[in-house]
Amino acid sequence: MREFCTLFDSNYLVKALAMYRSMERHLGREFRLTAVCFDDVAYEVLDRLELPQLERVRLEELEAFDKELLTVKEDRTPVEYCWTSTPALPLYIFATRPDVDEVTYIDADLLFFRDAEPLFEEMGGDSVSITPHRFAPEYAYQAESGIYCVQWLTFRRDERGLETLQWWHDRCIEWCYYRLEDGKLGDQKYLDDWPERFDGICEIHNKGGGLAPWNISQYRLRREGDRIRVDDDDLVFFHYHRVKVASGGRHDWRPPGYVITPHQRKLVYDPYMRALDDALAEIRAVEPGFSAGVETPPSRVATGYRRIRNVASRAAHRALAKVGA
Repeated sequence: MREFCTLFDSNYLVKALAMYRSMERHLGREFRLTAVCFDDVAYEVLDRLELPQLERVRLEELEAFDKELLTVKEDRTPVEYCWTSTPALPLYIFATRPDVDEVTYIDADLLFFRDAEPLFEEMGGDSVSITPHRFAPEYAYQAESGIYCVQWLTFRRDERGLETLQWWHDRCIEWCYYRLEDGKLGDQKYLDDWPERFDGICEIHNKGGGLAPWNISQYRLRREGDRIRVDDDDLVFFHYHRVKVASGGRHDWRPPGYVITPHQRKLVYDPYMRALDDALAEIRAVEPGFSAGVETPPSRVATGYRRIRNVASRAAHRALAKVGA
């Protein structure tokens, strides 16, 4: 049994359900996902969906467990408080489930394409696994947001894993804001020196673990049977940064500032659009009129502006490629 955990509010519920269904398809019956619901709508809709491998936790339960977390709530924006809460969640799992020896935190805007066992196998006997951003050269300037991405973090219940997790929790309680300051940014840049600071840290090298708009351009993507290959690795999960769910299936899928080719869209974005449509329909079957996180389709002006921005991004991408050549 693989233990996973995540957190979100109703604005991310469609994405979280799409992710859960992809886990069912590719991880089979050998997983459990614990979801901390940041509002009652998310909790109650999940209750009505009756997902067999998902455990719901109200935010108040996490706050009752972690008194320090609650003391900083008024000092953080909703996004910052979500980030501050992230390390508290694996600690909550370990404290309330003594049978759990390992837990993996995942962001709610992922979609799985294959079984995740290769990522656990790569971890081997280490105590913590982290995934690097692997920024493509044209996006190297984004490294200020962190070497590693808080999208997939596995912690084991051993001395090294708990030491790392508790240190991260304590630092986020002290400081976790949406700004770059003194080498810190949110909950993420704290991970930068983990391989040097702690023993037992595994940096996942499998390119299929953490494919995202900021690194996809540097890899060769192709379909082989029912698999999508990232160079020589199978795609395990994709991180759909800043995809917006829209009514009528017209999702605002293109991540601003990134170049996504038609081939890449077909392989990784089109499946996500279908998954979001299915998830929204499933939610509305139990909660008619559900609209949290669902936007109206963009106006023609907004669409035109994005096209101009995307053309500029592609031009910059080509210019950098020529410089690199």
